[in-house]
Amino acid sequence: MNSHHEKHKHSQDKHHENGHHDHTEHHKHMIADFRQRFWISLVLTIPILVLSPLIQQIIGYEIQFSFDKYILFALSAIIFFYGGWPFLTGLADELKKKQPGMMTLIAVAITVAFGYSTATTFGLKGDSFFWELATLIDIMLVGHWIEMRSVVNASGALQSLIDLMPDEAHLIEGDDTRDVKIDELKAGDIVLVRPGEKIPVDGKIIEGKSNINESMVTGESQPVSKSKDDEVIGGTVNGTNSLKITVEQVGKEAYLNKVIQMVRDAQSKKSKTQHLADKIAFWLTIIALTVGFGTLTTWLVLGKSFVFALERMASVMVITCPHALGLAVPLVVAISTSVSAKQGLLIRNRTAFENARKVSVVVFDKTGTLTKGNFGVTRFKSLYDSYSDQQILAMAGALESESEHPLAEGILRKVKKEAIEIPKVSDVETITGKGIEGNVDGTQVKVVSPGYLEENNIDIPEEVDTDSQETIVFVVANDKLAGVIALADEIREESFEAVKMLKKQGIKIYMMTGDNENVAKAVSNKLQLDGYFAELLPDQKLDKLKMIQDRGEFVAMTGDGINDAPALAAADVGIAIGSGTDVAAETADIVLVNSNPKDISALLHFGEKTHRKMIQNFIWATAYNVAAIPLAAGVLIGYGIMISPALGAVLMSLSTIIVAINAQLLKKGIK
Repeated sequence: MNSHHEKHKHSQDKHHENGHHDHTEHHKHMIADFRQRFWISLVLTIPILVLSPLIQQIIGYEIQFSFDKYILFALSAIIFFYGGWPFLTGLADELKKKQPGMMTLIAVAITVAFGYSTATTFGLKGDSFFWELATLIDIMLVGHWIEMRSVVNASGALQSLIDLMPDEAHLIEGDDTRDVKIDELKAGDIVLVRPGEKIPVDGKIIEGKSNINESMVTGESQPVSKSKDDEVIGGTVNGTNSLKITVEQVGKEAYLNKVIQMVRDAQSKKSKTQHLADKIAFWLTIIALTVGFGTLTTWLVLGKSFVFALERMASVMVITCPHALGLAVPLVVAISTSVSAKQGLLIRNRTAFENARKVSVVVFDKTGTLTKGNFGVTRFKSLYDSYSDQQILAMAGALESESEHPLAEGILRKVKKEAIEIPKVSDVETITGKGIEGNVDGTQVKVVSPGYLEENNIDIPEEVDTDSQETIVFVVANDKLAGVIALADEIREESFEAVKMLKKQGIKIYMMTGDNENVAKAVSNKLQLDGYFAELLPDQKLDKLKMIQDRGEFVAMTGDGINDAPALAAADVGIAIGSGTDVAAETADIVLVNSNPKDISALLHFGEKTHRKMIQNFIWATAYNVAAIPLAAGVLIGYGIMISPALGAVLMSLSTIIVAINAQLLKKGIK
């Protein structure tokens, strides 16, 4: 039963993942849908404007024939149901979530305009609002279309995470091995992992010894030596030797699947935060309904006819939904996302970007974000008179040119930089978990870890500092200790400036890393950070991040790896480094294309500017309404002042133009 259930879960999950690919497709489809609705509605709006008595009055021409108002009604009905459909369904969604916002406001306005105008077409005394209905729908459609086009929206994070898990494992049964699907394994089974393969399950090594690349979980680029009784995590990559592993956790219980679940939870929690536009629209809706019904009641109490009171109420409710509001935010969003993209910032989640101005703490992942993520030689030295410092590096380089180890790359880069000739090398063999040996120009040379020296009772001279945060390797020539090479993950130049710039903005800076305490402390001290957390797994990074949030801080997290994904998704603003993994980029709200931590300072600054522009635009968009609503309600009717629909139309166009121009000013503002 259980395995059947697991299988069902697995297929559900697979289905879930494909959903993410569809998500991008769905987004493209929605953009196309808004575009099509906009163009069709726009074409239908032209005859509506031509036939509208108000427009005829403003421009000063007259077209009238016996059934003109029915044509107006028919065209408007098409625009209302076809063009207005996304807003009507949006209203239903928002009310279901108990979060009335932009869609509710638009839907209320167009429904009132359509309902009232239909009534006047079929006998109620009064003027129709058909032209207002049509132009409102056109502007709102174009606004939504612009906005959706400008924000990159895709969530392939979970897909990329799931792809990390191998599908099959080599199950050992007695003397045979056979390949089985992962979901057929159960705890206690024994699997074989060959060199270079991904480890298929969480388990324990029962035979073999190998270097395992766990960077996807810990974020650390240096492989970890593991042997009998050590735990291994599914999805990590086995090094040069075969291992036999007992299965402990599989499927839903496996560590990587827990990480996937953490990301999923964090993402769904975040999508609940509301855009600024929705908050303002919510209040405008309340005002429209309150003032609208208040107007109706007041005029009826004052003894005016129902028809008069209804016309005032309809005017108020239509005017409350400003045309300019439909463009106030989308234009700012479109311009700020395109300006940001030119600056190397890809904005994937708008709310997070709007909130960037509130950030009080920036948390950096260490490896690959603050540091370069690869090992570089920090110092090398001969400990034996027969060899120069350069020769030590040359001998090590000769052996390492045959190795795949990340430390090898670091040594070879240094050899190249120092322009050292590499001598001839033969008979190269690895000393499992301890180093490499071979024949270099007739000398038997080994490059080994401090552990090898201990095992072979070779004393390390006093002058060699092995307590530092560096990784130390020793060069042994003909069984004599000849030299030492120290390597470390180098801090990026930009990191120093990034920290300075953020501190100037009054922001606290912490670092999280899967690396050990010594290394973390050294990097933190050099960069003068406010604090650091070391030796963390992805779920622990998430816990620490929540801990900082619980102190009331507004947190931006910057990372580049799978191990950062849960924390990136849960942070108030998740920022991925462009050179990092797809998973990090997919879970983040903003991607730094140039992978430069200095861009974060610019991002926070520009988020603030964008937010300010939005507020200004809301003020422009709604100021006209604040003035027009009481006049439309008929407050000054005793003085003969009442807003005529013609004046309403002019004011409305004006506020829309001002909003559009104001949004353009954002382009000047970044540098």
